Amino acid sequence: MKYNNLTEDEKYIIEQKGTEYPFSGIYNDFYEEGVYLCKKCNAPLYKSEDKFKSSCGWPSFDDEIVGAIKKVPDIDGRRVEIVCQKCGGHLGHIFEGEGFTSKNIRHCVNSLSLNFKLKKENLKKAYFAAGCFWGVFNKK
Repeated sequence: MKYNNLTEDEKYIIEQKGTEYPFSGIYNDFYEEGVYLCKKCNAPLYKSEDKFKSSCGWPSFDDEIVGAIKKVPDIDGRRVEIVCQKCGGHLGHIFEGEGFTSKNIRHCVNSLSLNFKLKKENLKKAYFAAGCFWGVFNKK
């Protein structure tokens, strides 16, 4: 499987299970419509409608795209780590019972583990007609 080239910081987070500094990531206070992808393999992970402001310093989601995330016990024995199901890249951790949303779960994700794909607008063709056939012609 071919993976994206990663910077040293991205490798530290994604491959060595590091954590970026709080409030440093580009997606912490980012609320555009679209889909968040795994930085390593481009697998779709989260929809923008599941992102919420938690003020924890990292992007927070209360749901994932079905089948995109794998949950594994963290090496510290207290937390649940989340990794990309497709490539195993480290994303962050899951926390439950905090009461931020009605789903009562927070996926705390490193911005460096993510790419973002902006939702494309549904553009439709529009045809305009003028009342005077002779006035519409544009001669260059």
